Order: sequence, then C-alpha cells, then structure tokens
Amino acid sequence: MGIPQWTAAGLLPPIRPELNDGAHPDRSPYKSQIDDLVSRFGTTPERRMILDGLLRFRAALHELGMTGFQWLDGSFMEDIETNDNRPPNDIDVVIFYTPPEGVDESALAEANPDIFRNSKDAYSVDAYFYRLGLPMDQSAVERVSYWYSLWSHKRDHSWKGYIQIDLDPEHDAVARVNLNVLLEEEVAHGIA
Repeated sequence: MGIPQWTAAGLLPPIRPELNDGAHPDRSPYKSQIDDLVSRFGTTPERRMILDGLLRFRAALHELGMTGFQWLDGSFMEDIETNDNRPPNDIDVVIFYTPPEGVDESALAEANPDIFRNSKDAYSVDAYFYRLGLPMDQSAVERVSYWYSLWSHKRDHSWKGYIQIDLDPEHDAVARVNLNVLLEEEVAHGIA
C-alpha cells in the first residue's frame, strides 16, 4: 500500500485512516523499501542531502556484512517544513541487526567510529543499534518497547507513525539512481 500521506497535523498516521481498524496489521511501523522512501521524502535539497547520508550509511553497513532492518523516524518523517518552518536536520534510525558471523562487535565498532558513534556528523543519521538473535528476556522487551513508545508519539503526545525498511541492499541501487536524478535536477535548476 506504500507509505501513507501525512495527516492534517503533518504526521504519518499510526494506523491507515482508510482501514479504520486499530488491530489491522498494516500499521506503523509501515513496511517499505529504501527506493520508496527516496521517492516519497526526497522533496527538498535538505531532505535529499539527508537521504544521501542514509544511503551512504546503509552502504557502510552492507560493507560490514550487517543484515536486519531499520526503523526510521524523527522530524524527517514529518512535514516539519510546514509545522516548524524549518527543514529536518537528520533522520533518526534504529538498526535491528545481525552482525556477520564470527565478528567481534566491540572491535567492529572501534574500527568504524563514523558508523557506530559519529553517524550524525558523518551521515546525518542519528543511529541506534539493537542486536537481533539474542534471548528475548525482560530487558530486550523493555528496549523494544522503549523505541515503539518513543516513536509512536511526538513530545506533545500526538500519535504518529514511522517506517520500517529492510537492510537488504537489493533496493539501494535503485534508490541511489533515483536520488542522483533528483540531485542532478537541483544542479540543473540552480537549487543546490
């Protein structure tokens, strides 16, 4: 069904309004692909710069052999330009990942500080990592519940939705081509 349109409040709806069923499985986080994200949100030069960073960030994760999925949220997923009269500064991303087999995660993080500690500066991605495949204990439930509850509401307590995309690189090449077309149009029209 694609990424839903913003509500009148400039937010992704927590459930699809046309479904009118709070228990329907097609709800936030909305499952999408990275190329759909570029098409839907690559509407301004600032957003395209952030999407470029997200694609570079994902390429770095792919290079490390990381698999999993991402939850995407923050002002990037809102109509912040209308609501607050400003562009988004970055995109908030929780990476639910499986590391490459036999890799020391501490050494991996140490060797890649731009990915694991400086992603906001390096890629305009405010990244948080959650490892998949560990036992589902009380602590794990609390961490996932934290992200769900934090991202299901704005600070003013308005309900909102967010996006989930697979970390599989299959759609990244199409997303990169689509984004490059948008960036080239900026240059051609003197927007950049």
